[in-house]
Amino acid sequence: MSLFWKAWWKILCVVLLLYTILAGFFVPIPELDILHESIRNLFFHVPMWFAMTLMLLVSVIYSIRYLISRNLKDDIVASSSVRVGLLFGIAGLVTGMEWARATWGAWWVNDPKLLGAAVGLLLYLAYFVLRGSMEDLDKRARVAAVTNVMFYAIFIPAIFIVPRLTDSLHPGNGGNPAFSSYDLDNNMRWVFYPAVLAWTLLAGWIMTLVARIQIIHLRLAGGPDIFNAKKKVHAGPADVTA
Repeated sequence: MSLFWKAWWKILCVVLLLYTILAGFFVPIPELDILHESIRNLFFHVPMWFAMTLMLLVSVIYSIRYLISRNLKDDIVASSSVRVGLLFGIAGLVTGMEWARATWGAWWVNDPKLLGAAVGLLLYLAYFVLRGSMEDLDKRARVAAVTNVMFYAIFIPAIFIVPRLTDSLHPGNGGNPAFSSYDLDNNMRWVFYPAVLAWTLLAGWIMTLVARIQIIHLRLAGGPDIFNAKKKVHAGPADVTA
């Protein structure tokens, strides 16, 4: 029973993912011009971006925590959250391109939201390049934490605010109505909301696994005192995974 209470959210994640995938492909959908069957991508593309946004928010919270605590575990959670956020961001971008091909007739268009997403993902790729360029763990964590907060402050307005102020093809942006106002019917709501929770739980699950691997590597490389916030730790990228 104790094992169940520890893993209940993982079980829920698996159940909701199976439900999302099966219902996502077979639930009745509204008959709409242009979108047609491609509207089923709503159960995958949009929830993946929800999960990405949450992971990046978690990374910012733990970056700030590291700046206060100087505990390397906070830096590990922050960097692991960025990794998973980037993974879901790329998955969201790929599924979005597939959707664009079906509805707009091209894999990529000069849309403010698409451009903002691409720039944001490049920023977070640069985040890991920056981390990998520093050998001192404490310095790397401090610089990465500050950079992460800055990048989040750039990325969120780029994908959520700027598209609403300009002409955008995305629903809910540039004067276009949001999905909920014209084609997210009751059948789709029964799948969409569980899908958001499912992909978010999956992102959190992957993040915990990545963070645990990072912690194990650090302990093997630096010993049991490496997470002592009062102790300065120095190790190169050859000694521990960035």
